[in-house]
Amino acid sequence: MRTVSAIARYLAGVIFLVFGLNGFLNFIPLPPPGGIAGQFMGALYASHYLWVIFAFQVIAAVLLLVNRYVPLAVAVLAPVIVNILVFHALMAPSGLPLALFVAVLWAVIFVDVRPAFAGLFQSRLQARA
Repeated sequence: MRTVSAIARYLAGVIFLVFGLNGFLNFIPLPPPGGIAGQFMGALYASHYLWVIFAFQVIAAVLLLVNRYVPLAVAVLAPVIVNILVFHALMAPSGLPLALFVAVLWAVIFVDVRPAFAGLFQSRLQARA
């Protein structure tokens, strides 16, 4: 499982690094989406909100690639991936396969680092002695 997790970590790191940097440098020109997806992306672009999202992607990608603070990278990427999934599921379904692939990579990495999140999954607060 460690090998699968390492492969998933490197793949996710490369994907988020490439697409995060592309948000700043635009070296992979992507046609703007049409319809409501285009309006949504236009609002994110005009407000510079996408810069924040791309910055989080780049930072988390670097953490994944250098294998440092991986639980932090997983926590940072979780809301980004949820938003990517919802965007593609509701507004631009053509990108859904890649979004699902990234979500599966994230899940594989999460399973490997889940002990770091053990405190979040307690039903009750443990009393301190």
